[in-house]
Amino acid sequence: MAHPSSNRRAWLCAAAASTAALFALAPAHAQAPYPNKPIRLVVPFQAGGATDVLARVLGQKMSAGFGQPVVIDNKPGAAGIIGTDAVAKSAPDGYTIVFSLSNALLTNEFLYEKLPYDTQRDLTLVYQVAMGPLVLVVHPSVPVKTAPELLKYVAANKGKVAYGSYGVGAYPHLAGAHMSLTQQADMNHVAYKGEAPMMQDLIGGQIQMAYASALVAKPHIDAGKVRAIGVSGERRMAALPNVPTMAEQGLKDEAYRVTGWLAFAVPAKTPKPIVDRIADEVRKASQQPDVRERIAAMGFELKDSSPELFAAAWKQERPVWERLIKQSGAKLE
Repeated sequence: MAHPSSNRRAWLCAAAASTAALFALAPAHAQAPYPNKPIRLVVPFQAGGATDVLARVLGQKMSAGFGQPVVIDNKPGAAGIIGTDAVAKSAPDGYTIVFSLSNALLTNEFLYEKLPYDTQRDLTLVYQVAMGPLVLVVHPSVPVKTAPELLKYVAANKGKVAYGSYGVGAYPHLAGAHMSLTQQADMNHVAYKGEAPMMQDLIGGQIQMAYASALVAKPHIDAGKVRAIGVSGERRMAALPNVPTMAEQGLKDEAYRVTGWLAFAVPAKTPKPIVDRIADEVRKASQQPDVRERIAAMGFELKDSSPELFAAAWKQERPVWERLIKQSGAKLE
């Protein structure tokens, strides 16, 4: 007859073998729930501009929601292409996100013959945070105070007015090109790598006009270093309530009524649950009272979005931007 202790040892050995077998059958790729490490938030523009500042505000709030650091990584250059392409080619695991403008996520496809990424193929749209109306500002040496006066001035000074933008194909470029074309003004376009250097050249008189965010322009407007002429979009900015829209001043063209936007995207094939989690954290971050106030102070119009709503808005706006770019005649390799 077997001793009780030997039976117990045999049972324990059998149980251990069964447990080992179960672990051996478990998927080798099983991982802890997302996120379990820092998240890289790529901003494809220089530090100091409105996009970068808002990314840092949202990133701080999202870090708390995720329980992981959200690390800002500025990758400026080529109208947002360099940073956006880096994200498009990253692993679709939710740990690399891009926060960018409409030019990098939409309009570049109509500008570049050899764009290294395709938004529809290589990226998944996550959340449209805010619309980005801009304020048209001029150097104090330009003797105008209203949009109609500016139209007359550029027409009367053919070839003598230069306007800045923070990238070929960005809204400031397209709106300036439209003004130049309709007024037969032959204005010169100067593209910068970000808003900050563009504004410095405007203050210094190297260029005569530019569209800029309220965040960058307002301190210089208040100091009298530049003069506000009008605002793009359909509504006045909360940050600049006394500056009328271009449309209010009689400039009804489509180019003056549309606005760019700021949004999040991730590499294509990122799992839907991760996309939804990121969207949820962005929504919670952007809806916090202090963030809402900051967004309004920056001159942006907060959006309530989702991956589905963003995708629908992207498809609706696409033909509008295509028309504006074709009109501008801009084409890049």
